[in-house]
Amino acid sequence: MVHTRAPGEVGAANSTADTAPKGAIVMDRPFGASIWSTLPIIAIAADAPAPAPSHTIHVERRKRVAASIGTDQCIYLHCDVADEGQGRSMVEHTVQTYGRLDIMFSNAGMINLTQTILDIDLEAMDRLFAVNVRGMVACVKYAGQAMVQGQIKGNIICTASVAATVGTEVRTDYTISKHAVLGLVRSASIQLGKHGIRVNCVSPYAVATPLLCGMLGMDAEAVEKKFSSIPKLQGVVLKVEHIADAVLFLATGESAFVSGHNLVVDGAFLAR
Repeated sequence: MVHTRAPGEVGAANSTADTAPKGAIVMDRPFGASIWSTLPIIAIAADAPAPAPSHTIHVERRKRVAASIGTDQCIYLHCDVADEGQGRSMVEHTVQTYGRLDIMFSNAGMINLTQTILDIDLEAMDRLFAVNVRGMVACVKYAGQAMVQGQIKGNIICTASVAATVGTEVRTDYTISKHAVLGLVRSASIQLGKHGIRVNCVSPYAVATPLLCGMLGMDAEAVEKKFSSIPKLQGVVLKVEHIADAVLFLATGESAFVSGHNLVVDGAFLAR
């Protein structure tokens, strides 16, 4: 989704003194919609492929969110990130329409729940990698190109996972893909740093998003109950808004010297 902000509002790319209007691409799945209402900026929603009935429902919902923000400030654009051409067009459309790209939140992703190394379905893994790895790389590539060409000291934020730094008993291809995202962020931050572009990722613990709920066949309350007792931090249930807060921090001047960082939002799940 894309919407402009007035000078001085929260959402500066690298400096709170930078008062130029901002442009950002915010991908919806699995929890980008929470960012739409948080970032006072331009945002284009994009996501990974979804089954036809689900796709229709989500597209209509996203259009309503864009309309609620204001069509003069925000638009919805569907993008299958597994298709490099669509990813490139998404970035080009943003720059052509609004003149600049300051923030890319590369958030599209998918998961296979039952993949183990002895019986891994390589075709299913290829489909997952097309979104989680190849699509992520394409988004960083074209966002980086647009920022360099526009001389924008922008911010690129990718969604990784707590699975990016540990091994797992199942979901092998998903775990591998999130390790790849972490490698992408670290490498891109080194290569784009000379242009003043920051690259970071956020690694959430299990969040009761529609994506995860659908995969598990459980409602949000049941998913939260299933996972909330595991992290060391008790008394707080992880919500999509907590991830939105982390992304907002990385997208603004509040994190002006933070780059190449993996911001873990896990209630001390990994602190073992």
